[in-house]
Parts: sequence; structure tokens; C-alpha cells
Amino acid sequence: MTRTETERAIDAVWRIESPRLIAGLTRFTRDLGTAEDLAHDALVAALEQWPSEGVPRNPGAWLMAAAKHRAIDLFRRRKILERKHAQLGYERDQEQDSTAALDDALDDDVGDDLLRLIFTACHPVLSKEARTALTLKLLGGLTTEEIARAFLVPEPTIAQRVVRAKRTLGKAGVPYEVPRGDELASRLSSVLEVIYLIFNEGYAATVGDDWMRPALCEDALRLGRILAGLMPDEAEVHGLVALMEIQASRARARIGTSGEPILLLDQNRALWDQLLIRRGLAALGRAERLGGADRWYTLQAAIAACHARARASDDTDWPRIVSLYERLMRTAPSPVIALNHAVAVGMASGPQAALDLVDGLVSDPALQNYHLLQSVRGDLLLKLGRFDEARRELEEAAARTRNARERQMLLERAATAARRAGVQN
Repeated sequence: MTRTETERAIDAVWRIESPRLIAGLTRFTRDLGTAEDLAHDALVAALEQWPSEGVPRNPGAWLMAAAKHRAIDLFRRRKILERKHAQLGYERDQEQDSTAALDDALDDDVGDDLLRLIFTACHPVLSKEARTALTLKLLGGLTTEEIARAFLVPEPTIAQRVVRAKRTLGKAGVPYEVPRGDELASRLSSVLEVIYLIFNEGYAATVGDDWMRPALCEDALRLGRILAGLMPDEAEVHGLVALMEIQASRARARIGTSGEPILLLDQNRALWDQLLIRRGLAALGRAERLGGADRWYTLQAAIAACHARARASDDTDWPRIVSLYERLMRTAPSPVIALNHAVAVGMASGPQAALDLVDGLVSDPALQNYHLLQSVRGDLLLKLGRFDEARRELEEAAARTRNARERQMLLERAATAARRAGVQN
């Protein structure tokens, strides 16, 4: 194996093993920053030794052992500084107790530790941006550079977010534990929100030159699947996984040969990933059986399932989608959901019925800077033959989006409206 191949292997192992490694070390050290430092020390050792010695048969266990040795060294140094006056025998007893405790921490059920790490990284005491960066770093195994590149922000900004997040958790005295009772529900919603935010940024990038960032979708899916395995009886977790699986199934069909966006109704459904669809439908069924049929993510997944089950866009069950959106608005009312509901109404009952609903949302403060409001309204006006109005709305939508691919698509639709207006006049 060449050095480059070895480094790639190390990178792959790190992404898989680092969450487990950091989780176990955090339980032992009770300090997230120290645990991450120890884990990175083990990574550095792998980078130094594996290229010449070869990748070990069980690389995860190797990293665990390396981190364990460094944790013991750290403990020794601390004890020497703290107890210079202590008797040697006492220090040895303490060291042996510490080693046993570390063995227990690393050998115990990793599921418990990972769950603690997820809830710690996504604690509401942190801003949404900080939670996202910390989650991707600790649980996604991404470097600061990779996170910065994914979200198109300067690398120092991400580094500062991670450092401040760990400092904030320490100052707030956030316990390294899974909350219980009522607190679990509120904290779980924060965890799910962060995972879905990561997925959405990959699925429809808000800024930059690319319509999608598939690596972020893959990271979010992996985190969601881990969480579903750790919390198998939580309906909403399976609802989120179902939603992401089904949406991710369309990835190959969402981008044209030149990188241009292809919207849902224009996609080649033969390119949809049937394995992901089956997995998504299975997760949806599990969420519903667990009593989550009217929860936010499950309802969104049920809407996505209507599209996944339709062999062609004309086969889509739009009345059912309208009904699901109505249930969603009762569960978690928001102007964005109302806008999506209006789009579904337009498909089921015609563009004028949808436009009437959209016009009722124009003055909503929450949508004043939401470019999709103008985009939807422009499409409806285009279908109704009001081409000049459609052009203005689509140009306004293009001016507001920060994604270059989406802007180009909206300007092309605006140009189509302008041509039709010229013919009409």
C-alpha cells in the first residue's frame, strides 16, 4: 500500500472511529476538549506509524489503544503535579484505579457514550451555527477546513465556533449525559434540528456555486442512522431518517450534466435510488407504528413518500399531499409550510387556487426575505398567462437567492416569461 493509499485509509478509519473514541474519552476525562486532544494524538500516531508499519488489522482498536496510553500519560503528569508530596505507593494505587476506570470507559457500551456525545454537541446553550460545526467535527469526523468549505465560510470562523462551543459547554457546566423526562423531548428536537440542517445545506445549498453538496447529505444521513440505532423507540428519529433517505434518493436526478438544477417534476425518476427509497419507506412505517404519524418529520417524510411512490409526476397523489400539509400546519404552523401547502393546492386544484393562498402570505414578515415566495408566485403567474408580472417576480427571486445555480435557473425562467410577454403583446 502506498503512502497516499495509507493516508486515505487513515482518513476513512478516523471518520468512522473518531466519534466512538471521543465519546469514550469524554466519559473518562469529563472534558470534551481534552478528549478531542487525546483522540487527535492517537490520529497523529497513526499518521506517523501506519505508512511504514502498514494499516493494522483492527485499526479502530489500534486508535483506542493509542488514545488510552496517552490518557494514562496525561493522568500521570497531572498526578505528579498535584501530588508531589504523596507517597509512591499511593500514587501507584491511584494510577491503577485510573487505568481500570479508563478501561471501563472505553470498553463499556459505546452506544451510551455516543448518545451522550450527540446530546452534548447539540446542546441548546450553543447557537445553531456552533452546534452544527461541533457536531460535524466530533460526530462527522470532518476537519475544520472541510466544514468551512462545506458552508463557504472562512476556516478561522469555523475554528472559533468550535473553540467557543467547547468553552461555552464547560462554563455552563453542561453534563455529559442523556437528559431524561421532559428535558429529553426538548433536547432531542435540538439534535434532530442540527442533523436536518446539515442535510438541507447539502440537499439545497443556500450559498455558493453548487446546487447540492452531497457529502453533507451523507454525513447527516450517517448521523441520523446512528441516532436511530441508539434510540430505536423514538418515532421522530425514524421520521427524520425516513425524510432524509427519501430525499437523498433523488440526488442523481436533481443535477443536470452541466450542474444545473432539475426540479422535482422534471426529474428522470429512473435515476432515483430505489434502495434509499425502500429504506426511507421502512423508516416511515416504523415511525408511524411508534405513534409518530402526526409528528413534524414523519409528516414531511409521508409527503416525500407520495412522490417516491409515483412512477411518473402525473401519477402523484396531490390531494393526499394537500391533506398531509394541512395536518402539518396543524402540528407546526409556519408561513413556509403554508407556502408549500399552496404549491400542492396548485397542483391539485389549479394555479389560481394556489395564487389566492400565496397572495395571503405576501405580507407575512417571516417571508419578506424568503426568495421562494417570489419564485412560487412567479411560476403561478406564468401558468396563468400573466407574463409581465411573472417576469418581475422571478427576477426578484433571482436577486434574493445566494446560490449561483438557483439564480441562473430563476433568471432563465424570467427570460421565458419575458419572451412570452413579447409574443402576447
